[in-house]
Amino acid sequence: MSQSLSRALDLLDLVARGVDSLDALADAAGVHKTTVMRLLQTLDAHGYVTRDASYRYHLGSAVFALAQTALDGQDVRRVASPTLQSLGAATGQTVHLAAYDDGTVIYIDKVESRQPLRMYSRIGLPAALHATAVAKVLLGGLDDGELQRIADAIDYERFTGSTILTPQALVREVRLSAERGWAVDHEEHETFMNCVGAPVFGADGRVAAAVSISVPNQVLSYDQVLGLLPALHAATTTISANLGYSGDAPFLPPAPSASHGSRSPRVSKGQS
Repeated sequence: MSQSLSRALDLLDLVARGVDSLDALADAAGVHKTTVMRLLQTLDAHGYVTRDASYRYHLGSAVFALAQTALDGQDVRRVASPTLQSLGAATGQTVHLAAYDDGTVIYIDKVESRQPLRMYSRIGLPAALHATAVAKVLLGGLDDGELQRIADAIDYERFTGSTILTPQALVREVRLSAERGWAVDHEEHETFMNCVGAPVFGADGRVAAAVSISVPNQVLSYDQVLGLLPALHAATTTISANLGYSGDAPFLPPAPSASHGSRSPRVSKGQS
């Protein structure tokens, strides 16, 4: 990759993360301001960034058009959409669809809840690999070597007091989730949010995507969120069948709350 292209992509990533001034972009990229200005002018000319009246840079329309084209090409998103809508309507909660691509888990569809408290997640953004139910589900579709490689490479940011912080703990949780057919985020990414996720299988029998339901703990307790697992599993079974999967997806219903270590919402932080 040419140096100019690499620097332009770095700048685009920085703008997407909210770095919006010329000085801040130059500092973050470690590149002289004249070089940054030249690259930004090229990105602006092609619609990938735009500059407002305060000379702050933002993502341009070309980025969103490109992202939408890529999302539209995801067959699983098109196939899953009606079932996701039905699941969202039946539960009243936030529903996510996520996919895995070369070490990254991306939200590719979302149904907003009827609750006033909304999640930070957005279509096209990555999910934390060590702190979300969808990521645990998707990592569960990897072979042991690939899972270990990904787990070792994660920057284990502590989002809450319940965030998984080591590769060993993540691998254990991923394998447990794969065995029982569902994953949880028990206040691991956001202290006020619990989440359950389950796999969608493709015609080849591999994990093609993950669906999750996320609920503020002011709305439902952790045990009540676990009670949504049958509805979640019914949805993922439908989507898998529509993708051509003919096998039986693993699903063990949650055990009584004591064996799950369920508890009242913590004061310490957790992840969704």
